[in-house]
Amino acid sequence: MASSTIKPGILVTLQELDSSSPYYQHGASLRVTGKLQKYSIENAIAVILDRGASLKIDTKHLRDLNFRVGSIYQFIGELFIHPDNDAILQARIGRNVDGIDLNLYYQSLKLLRQFEADQKRDRATSSS
Repeated sequence: MASSTIKPGILVTLQELDSSSPYYQHGASLRVTGKLQKYSIENAIAVILDRGASLKIDTKHLRDLNFRVGSIYQFIGELFIHPDNDAILQARIGRNVDGIDLNLYYQSLKLLRQFEADQKRDRATSSS
């Protein structure tokens, strides 16, 4: 990590991580969730997939996490974007979240963002 301050991972969906996204920034601290598509023990790289979008995860800093292809995982870490625009998340936290209802998870994420936008708007209008 670039600084000694640990930043919270911003909740994002894999579909939101395209090059035009405001979340697609080098060094951004993100929290992502997806199904493990493949895992390489040799280089500690996992690939997660959700709704047709995928992301590489560098897991070399994770300990005591067993990877099973087909299981659902959530990772928090920093996004690194290579010069060829290929992105990889340097995970600092990872956990298996098998059993999560992804549809409900994404509905709650949508509601959280709506609430945060409302709060931001309310603060802006009250300070005017």
